[in-house]
Amino acid sequence: MCAGGWEKGLHKGGVVRLKFWKRGDTGLAAQAVQLRSREAHPFAQLRNFTPQRSGELRLYQAVREAVPVVDAAVCKLIRLSGGVKVLCDDLETQTALRTFLERVNAGRGQHGIEAFLSQYLDSLLVYGGAVGEMVPAAGNRTLAALLCGRLEQVELREGESPLDFRICGPDEHGSMAELPYQELLLFTPLHPEAAHPYGVSMLRGIPFMADILMKIYHTIGVNWERCGNVRFAVTCRDGEGSAAQRDVDIRVIGADAPVLDSQVPVRQVMEQIVAKTGIPPFMLGLNWNSTERMSAQQADMLTTEITALRRTLTPVVEKICRMWLRMQGSTETVTVDWEDINLQDEVEEAKAELYREQARKLRNENDLAEKK
Repeated sequence: MCAGGWEKGLHKGGVVRLKFWKRGDTGLAAQAVQLRSREAHPFAQLRNFTPQRSGELRLYQAVREAVPVVDAAVCKLIRLSGGVKVLCDDLETQTALRTFLERVNAGRGQHGIEAFLSQYLDSLLVYGGAVGEMVPAAGNRTLAALLCGRLEQVELREGESPLDFRICGPDEHGSMAELPYQELLLFTPLHPEAAHPYGVSMLRGIPFMADILMKIYHTIGVNWERCGNVRFAVTCRDGEGSAAQRDVDIRVIGADAPVLDSQVPVRQVMEQIVAKTGIPPFMLGLNWNSTERMSAQQADMLTTEITALRRTLTPVVEKICRMWLRMQGSTETVTVDWEDINLQDEVEEAKAELYREQARKLRNENDLAEKK
């Protein structure tokens, strides 16, 4: 048994390392690492990649195409989340920036920051993440376009720091390589987890319920097809008296099997799906209650959902504005503001305004009476 012992020391970067020393041995035997493994690996670059779940992304797209309620919920959340505005200290710079945001090319014949954010938010809700690109114009004096990319075509590579990551895409050879201009890329995850940085889709948990719903609807279609194209089963039995007397039994195939009531199970499944979207049922065309109206609690919850989505999109808008200002040689700071969320009826707003005016009138009358 050789003489030796454990020694603890503080090394560069503030990392605490444990070293076992013995006579004739000056090497490092162990290293204290927190949360992440740092051991050597022959394919370290492959290990740094966080793989995309392309099969899961295709599944979410299939769910959206198969269940109209899901597609309607995504579209309504996108429309309700719009209305971005930017503010600058200098009025001239603010006017120029707003003009750029209104006219910037968003690809596929669309223009404006709202069109870009609609595509960006669509990917964010369905796939759990969104990726985009700021395209500089010739001369690098302004941005020519804002384009959204396909999330399944990119991968993330974690850097040396847990806070650092790089976006990678396919190169000319088809292999994943780090994209050259990272400062021009945009990436936003929705509710990212510790296991991976890609975010979580709003549709997570829905595929199982959607599968049940599709089975019910498919069975309903088969039953209606059977009722519209009736098939008969003919049974002939020899009579007791002579061969000329026969007992013929004609029955409709499947007529003895009752059609199951689908209203209750379909509603139960739909309730689970609608609850995941956070939108009141009547806004999706589900008239479960003919007298249902948006209550104050429902309006508050939907407003909270929309505010959270806007809060997720705000860093993207800020990065685009900062890049445009830097290209213009401006050092102005920009503040992203959003239009007020309006979910109430015009009649209700008019009533509220009337009540406020009546209250103000009563206060003025009381003030005058007290002064007298």
